[in-house]
Amino acid sequence: MDVITLVENTEGSAHCPTEHGLSYYIETGAHRILMDAGADDLVLNNARQLGVDLSAVDTAVISHGHYDHGGGLPAFLHTNDKADVFIQERAFGAYYSIHGDRTRYIGLPEELRGHRQLILVNGNTTIDASLSLFSNISDRYPSPAANRTLNEKCGDSFIPDTFSHEQCLVVFEQGRHYLFSGCAHHGILNILDTFRSVYHTDPDAVFSGFHMYQKHGYNAEDIQLITETACILRETRSVFYTGHCTGSEPYQMMKQIMGDQLHYLHCGDRIHL
Repeated sequence: MDVITLVENTEGSAHCPTEHGLSYYIETGAHRILMDAGADDLVLNNARQLGVDLSAVDTAVISHGHYDHGGGLPAFLHTNDKADVFIQERAFGAYYSIHGDRTRYIGLPEELRGHRQLILVNGNTTIDASLSLFSNISDRYPSPAANRTLNEKCGDSFIPDTFSHEQCLVVFEQGRHYLFSGCAHHGILNILDTFRSVYHTDPDAVFSGFHMYQKHGYNAEDIQLITETACILRETRSVFYTGHCTGSEPYQMMKQIMGDQLHYLHCGDRIHL
């Protein structure tokens, strides 16, 4: 299996343009998959630069209803008119980021609603023998502190986002499980907890942001959560590939604990598994 990071916040050795967003291209023996589509049409530019034919993608998955993961979907659908696009029903909610007196819409483009290629999912879904999706993620562990600014508008009021629109992709190939998430808004530990409840094992590899980035720095509670998460992940048999919303400082804290069990994927990076 090959994984190429088409969109990410930081520049890698391929020198692709970057943005605040995430998109993976995944090629298996049976499928060509797009996992998230970045924030805009940069996904098309970088795919061309990296030699990825997005018109050949047969399956796309949007991890949750935020623009930095689904904003590039209209551009992708203009290029590819055959792929099935799996997305949770609640991904089209009115999602906002609120920082002080600044309120910003961060949901999906409205023109996506009702597109003929979209398959709306409610809960867990088996796509075929090698691909499946799960949601309904547990809350056994604390969720990321960075979720505090994320809300859903209901009528005239804002309520904390519950991330019921978040889903994860599992790729099963040659006896191995590969787990793909977007931002892990529920928390990577809760996602792993849910994965184990479904598959009764650890994933062999995990590709996910950890949503630990804090624009205004990290207090003692934040640092404790980051380091405790790394210590728990270190006890699994999984290898983790992260980026996007994890943040460079949290990554370095976790890397010191996890060593070669944790890797950062920059824009344009390729992994062969």
